[in-house]
Amino acid sequence: MFYNYVLQSKKNKNLYVGYTKDLRKRLIEHNQGLNKSTKPYRPWELIYYEACLNKKDTKRREKYLKT
Repeated sequence: MFYNYVLQSKKNKNLYVGYTKDLRKRLIEHNQGLNKSTKPYRPWELIYYEACLNKKDTKRREKYLKT
């Protein structure tokens, strides 16, 4: 199972959309600064997520959520 997610920066309210197989681990990685594009805007909070059965559907939904 894959997850689409939306994070919001507690620092400046920016949004970040992504997908992962391990939602908890990915949120920890964002908040530890392991993602170059989200590091400057830490801390992040999870404000939305949804599950998809396969990567193809997940990528399609991620593209939609980014528009």
